[in-house]
Amino acid sequence: MSEDGRTYTFHIRRNLRFGDDTGTPVTAHDFLYSINRALSPVTGAYSAPSHLKHIVGAADVIEGRAPTVSGVRAIDASTLEIELDAPLAYFLSWLASPNTFVVPRSLIEREGDAWTRHAFGTGPFRVREWRPREAVILEANPHYWRGMPGIDTISMPFFQDSDVAYQGYWQGSLDIVGNRQAGIPASLVAEVEDLPDFRSAPALAVRYVGFNNQLQPFDNMFVRKAFALAVDRQELTQRVLADTAEPSARILPQGLAGSKLPVSTLTFDPDAARAALRLAGYLSGQELPTLTLTYGQEGDNVLVAQTLQRFWRDTLGVTIQLEGLDLAMFSQRLDETFRDPQQGLQMYLSIWGADYPDPQNFLSQQLRTASPNNNGHWSNARFDELVDQADRMGRLEQREQRLEYYNLAEQIAITEVGWLPLYNPRMNILMRPGVHGLVFTPQDIVAPDWTMVRLDTRGE
Repeated sequence: MSEDGRTYTFHIRRNLRFGDDTGTPVTAHDFLYSINRALSPVTGAYSAPSHLKHIVGAADVIEGRAPTVSGVRAIDASTLEIELDAPLAYFLSWLASPNTFVVPRSLIEREGDAWTRHAFGTGPFRVREWRPREAVILEANPHYWRGMPGIDTISMPFFQDSDVAYQGYWQGSLDIVGNRQAGIPASLVAEVEDLPDFRSAPALAVRYVGFNNQLQPFDNMFVRKAFALAVDRQELTQRVLADTAEPSARILPQGLAGSKLPVSTLTFDPDAARAALRLAGYLSGQELPTLTLTYGQEGDNVLVAQTLQRFWRDTLGVTIQLEGLDLAMFSQRLDETFRDPQQGLQMYLSIWGADYPDPQNFLSQQLRTASPNNNGHWSNARFDELVDQADRMGRLEQREQRLEYYNLAEQIAITEVGWLPLYNPRMNILMRPGVHGLVFTPQDIVAPDWTMVRLDTRGE
């Protein structure tokens, strides 16, 4: 890294190869192609423009003015240089995201969008089969730079119903069930928490309600405040979710940098909730039309949605209609809400988990004006100013000031209810004792070295 923190030089591993049958060597030019492809408007990558916008020349590619980004250079076959417009404390974390994964140019140019049906990169596995909405089957990459993975095949079936997945585990069809986004059902944790199969850890994630700020009545801050003040997080997490989550009225999850700095939150207060609704011009919630809360069908979402429906009915007198969608359709509707808010969702139950452990991932990436993740279109100029300043502080001596700016920004978003945070989930899963080499972290289940991962079925 250069002294000013703006230029990074990377040296490509000598034994780095693609996972195709011949093990094609990977060069710096492959990374150059992959980054340009991610930024290209033709590709239409959802988050790459916001993730990589601080690379010099990225805006020219994003807006179609140039085919290649000037700040990324292949010095030679084994040396890649990336120049930023400012020091970024989280830049290396960004590079570990899928937006900068190296992809096989020859396969993409030959097969177009269909390349993902049997995709490969340089990782430990490649796609053998992908059945949309059913399963993806991975097979070991024989050219993986660390050596042959210890597992030959990974089958990952998709379940909309966590109870069905849970039963599949006990019937022997799964070796692991649950993940950061949807763990085993809360009502079943007490049955298994003393078993050797059970694993639990706090997740760097927040479950929240998002509001469409471009539609009435949620374009009114006092309506959003009324809905926030009517939520009893203690009852939600303790009685409904059986203590499998930690109530949280702030955006940054526990354990994330900046989460220990104080904020003033909107906690359960029925009288204040009704007063906020009156400030919005409604004598009671009965004056509001029927509103729709949309959620993805996974885990305990239906229980959470039903509980919120009851809170808002009992405290505000609002009639809430629930709309459960399969996850693919839910994700599509969120995208549509961002692109065309007038035709979008009114409010939605969602979750955000850390792509990388930095407050920028929860504040700038989610709530800055026009960010592609800001589906609810909440906007505040002072918030934008603060996160923009914090985002560009990359030097170690700026760390405290950087977190202070994020803290001020978070307070604005809480006060104006950019999001309505509910709780930080725990990642509760079941993993067979015979699975070795996987490590539990607040971000997910990871394998430090896939060559050491094993499945021992003896004695089961």
